[in-house]
Amino acid sequence: MPQKGNIVRFLIYCFVPSFHIWSTAATHIVYSVSEESTPGTTVGHLAKDLHLDVQELGARGFQISGPNMRYFEVNVKTGILFVKDRIDRDELCSRNAKCSLELEAIVNSPLNIYRFEVNVLDINDNAPSFRIPGLSLNISEFTFPGERFTLPNAYDADVGTYSVKSYKLSQNEHFSLDVQSGGEQSVSADLVLQKHLDREKQSVIKLSLTAVDGGRPPRSGTLQIIVNVQDVNDNVPIFDKPLYKASVPENTPKGATVISVHAQDLDEGLNGEIVYSFVNHDNDNTVNGFAINSATGEITVKAELDHEQNNAVEIRVQAKDKGHNPRASHCKVLVEIIDVNDNSPQISVTSIVNVVKEDAPLDTMVGLITVKDDDSGKNGVVQVRSIDNVPFKIKNTYKNHYSLVVAGPLDRERASHYNVTIIATDEGTPPLSATSVIKVQVSDVNDNAPHFPEPVINIFVKENSPVGAVICTMTTDDPDVDENAKVTFSLMDNNPKTTQIASMVNINSETGDIVSLQSYNYEELKTFQFKVQATDSGDPPLSSNVTVNVLILDENDNSPGILAPYSEHGSVNSENLPYSAEPGYFVAKVRAVDADSGYNALLSYHISDPKGSNLFRIGTSTGEIRTKRRMSDNDLKTHPLVVLVSDNGEPSLSATVSIDVVVVENTGDTQTQFRHLPIKEESFSDLNLYLLIAIVSVSVIFLLSLISLIAVKCHRTDGSFSRYSAPMITTHPDGSWSYSKATQQYDVCFSSDTLKSDVVVFPAPFPPVDGELISINGGDTFNRTQTLPNKEKV
Repeated sequence: MPQKGNIVRFLIYCFVPSFHIWSTAATHIVYSVSEESTPGTTVGHLAKDLHLDVQELGARGFQISGPNMRYFEVNVKTGILFVKDRIDRDELCSRNAKCSLELEAIVNSPLNIYRFEVNVLDINDNAPSFRIPGLSLNISEFTFPGERFTLPNAYDADVGTYSVKSYKLSQNEHFSLDVQSGGEQSVSADLVLQKHLDREKQSVIKLSLTAVDGGRPPRSGTLQIIVNVQDVNDNVPIFDKPLYKASVPENTPKGATVISVHAQDLDEGLNGEIVYSFVNHDNDNTVNGFAINSATGEITVKAELDHEQNNAVEIRVQAKDKGHNPRASHCKVLVEIIDVNDNSPQISVTSIVNVVKEDAPLDTMVGLITVKDDDSGKNGVVQVRSIDNVPFKIKNTYKNHYSLVVAGPLDRERASHYNVTIIATDEGTPPLSATSVIKVQVSDVNDNAPHFPEPVINIFVKENSPVGAVICTMTTDDPDVDENAKVTFSLMDNNPKTTQIASMVNINSETGDIVSLQSYNYEELKTFQFKVQATDSGDPPLSSNVTVNVLILDENDNSPGILAPYSEHGSVNSENLPYSAEPGYFVAKVRAVDADSGYNALLSYHISDPKGSNLFRIGTSTGEIRTKRRMSDNDLKTHPLVVLVSDNGEPSLSATVSIDVVVVENTGDTQTQFRHLPIKEESFSDLNLYLLIAIVSVSVIFLLSLISLIAVKCHRTDGSFSRYSAPMITTHPDGSWSYSKATQQYDVCFSSDTLKSDVVVFPAPFPPVDGELISINGGDTFNRTQTLPNKEKV
């Protein structure tokens, strides 16, 4: 912890009203710390000096910023500012008397900016040194005591107390040292002759010049001086005055005259002719901007001048005669470089908020701006403003520090970002300006609900579609972005009492894919309805609904079904035909039904055997088989007919029924007969004997089991089959087949008249009656209700 005397704090509080969530505090604190301090050295209790609660520093993101933040760091747990990196004052501030580093402390919730400075105090870490390794002086032995010789100045990177404070000369009998102080930073020394020189006694004198700084302990540097004693000139050139002053604008062109110096030498001839030159023992580059006429002493501009680098230049001019042993004198020329407006303002954005919410209130701080102009006076006074029509403005917070704040309403859906152009103009003549563009991103707020393209969506799905197939993909449009535009979908059941939507369809909450959970059967379900809700992921979330109608499209997935009395599978039916039948005689009527609808259920009847079509014809829509002509002795007694029943679906499905028409002489012998189709015996190939024995054994066991099963089956069905001993069916007067879509229940009426009767289907609302005898036209009729099996669609 530094001593109390080493840290000077100046607190200047300028209270700035804060009306919104962001604010800037104009508190000015000045600390002092020595250069080369060890990293970790405490600079000051920053949080305490700023009156901040130490417990809230971490939560509020307490940090320091600025171009010099690399040298310091703040402990968010204690609020103490300490040294982070090595600080070299000589590198940062050169030889300036004051070395101040500007920093900013920033806290959030609300945002406050505190500016403070750290003065870097110099330590005696540099020893004085001379820029030349040695100095050689040629001095005539006739030089009078009291004559002075200019010595080079020592350079010390330290300033103030630790700069060069004095010079010392090694002990000798001829010379002394005259130390001159021109201020805190300027100490020079002249070599003064105290005693006549005698070349014959000592032609070379070696001296040591030591420069000592003001440190404790002091540090020093040494220059070796060699004096060559010569024997010539006895008069020294003398300047009109020891100090000349001049001023010149920094934009003065090359070759312009600055000032003229003049010296006079009382000698004659070459000993009285004077040559002017600059004395630059220190290799000072600032002198290189000027030149001097060696004959006239006129000083002119040699290179471009820059007030910002050097506002004044000190030149040492030497006047030396041309004698064999030349003698010289010196004077100083102080040239002031006057500033002109040749530097444009510099705009730097020191801090910027990444994004601004579109509902941000007015005066919300967006960024911090620093403007700098290297000129001085009015040339360095800068006015800052923003251009273009943007909802932001510039506010001055402290000296050349500004803030960019919100000045109008923001809408990300109209403009997701703004390019704010800032222009800084100084008050010079003519004025110079600079521009900078700050890109401000506007972050989204969940102010838009998802939108479906249509209020009602109709989906057409073919029946028998596979389970798990995607029948539709829901899409929405949400002008928001990111999480606010991330939509999840869910199902809303319109009427959960009647329709279990959750068992029929499912929706992928992320992709919106509606997936079928079952294979739909058009014959059972033609349409159903539900609602889909789209909800975004904003806070709070917004949602919208859409009504979805699912319409099942019929597929030709049911083959025509042959109805009784020709419906028994694997049997050939027999019908009797009187030999004396006239053309158009009604032989039989084939009835069929198709569970599909529309064209898929529109049936047509055809005789597939071409031989049968010579004597018989069938109504394509009615299924009635009639004779084409009278019977002849050449006709066969038995005519096998194969009737093909086809629907009009795509592809078309069909069913066949075989009817043997037997020509009889007496019509009273008419009855229905059944005969089974022959079954072809399968022939076995000649296999290995052991394989054959195994197959035969298994076949015998299977055959015995099958015979036992059939015997039991036949025993159980004898009673029920006998109930159809009088298979007579009453013809329905409308000549059509009615199909009930509700429960597939059929009321079949049999009469004792003939097998050429229609099957009558009564609608489902009539209650079924089991084994009831009713009277139709005075005849006994057996009425039985039969429920046909449903066909499962895949």
